[in-house]
Amino acid sequence: MARRDPAEPDELDDPRLDPYDYPLDDALIARHPPEDRDGGRLLDLSGPALRLGLVRELPDLLREGDLLVVNDTRVMHARLRARRASGGAVELLLLSAEDETEALLRPARRVQVGERLQVSGPDGAVIGEITLLERPESGPCRVRCAPGAAALMAAVGEVPLPPYLRRAPVPEDAARYQTVFAGAPGAVAAPTAGLHLTEAMLQRLSARGVAFARLTLHVGAGTFQNLRPADLNSGLLHEEPYLVPEETAAAVAACRARGGRVVAVGTTSARTLESAALPGRLVRAGPGRTRLFIREGHVFGVVDAMFTNLHLPRSSLLMLVSALGGRERVMQAYEAAVAERFRFFSYGDAMFVCPPTRGAPGDD
Repeated sequence: MARRDPAEPDELDDPRLDPYDYPLDDALIARHPPEDRDGGRLLDLSGPALRLGLVRELPDLLREGDLLVVNDTRVMHARLRARRASGGAVELLLLSAEDETEALLRPARRVQVGERLQVSGPDGAVIGEITLLERPESGPCRVRCAPGAAALMAAVGEVPLPPYLRRAPVPEDAARYQTVFAGAPGAVAAPTAGLHLTEAMLQRLSARGVAFARLTLHVGAGTFQNLRPADLNSGLLHEEPYLVPEETAAAVAACRARGGRVVAVGTTSARTLESAALPGRLVRAGPGRTRLFIREGHVFGVVDAMFTNLHLPRSSLLMLVSALGGRERVMQAYEAAVAERFRFFSYGDAMFVCPPTRGAPGDD
């Protein structure tokens, strides 16, 4: 989902995003993960008043019968470095593991259609090439990878860290920018709320009587784009593929039957569940593609609560969280997070949020 990079000028500013803006000290951007996966702090918006807590307390905020739904997409090592015949460096972000795939190039304008870029291994020997097939006026280019995209990513691909981290990946990112339940590869950015969850925490949740289910939404190139006026006008975002397994649809139905709540881990899980919503607060199984833009006025058809990270100002992610928790209430929580020096964005702290009218998890 669209995120704004605070390091870049906002050339497509729109006053409709002003209610979702907040000042943030650059020092509060978490550029590395916490020492422990579950070692972050937590904004608890499950009740009428904000409480400051710890991520490790999440099992205590849920109750027997709840269903925790996670996004099990696996982040591809999709960032490649190549060279033109002239020696000029080109950075690519492959958007799938197909041998012919869309890709983001930098600098794109200097590379000509038909040009072949060389990819070298750690020893400097050429191990493959990438040919530019199409370069549209806007949006991703189309490239062909030889001996194949998956092979190149496995050999020399880098973790595609968000641009606002302003650093190159280091070895720890290979594990820490990936959830412990990651499955099929296909994402170019992590479903970051899931980064907090550990096997031990999942065991604690299970012992508490909280059920666990998976779905897959492959986070795409739109995650690096600012919101545009066209997005606000149309009420649609970039398209992303998803899959809701049959067992997850059944788990949602069972949760409804026992009176539990569906708790989405992250905005990607929430967006998938809402995209596949059926009457009766159920969910449709199967594959799909979504352009759903969740903002104020959205009536949630499946999601009852959400565990999520702290998001960029003026972003669709913050708008989604505000739609669930109430904009004024959420923005006041963000103001407190800034004042209390919480850590923000992908490797940062988290929030547990319920709609203001539904109260705390244990309330009748």
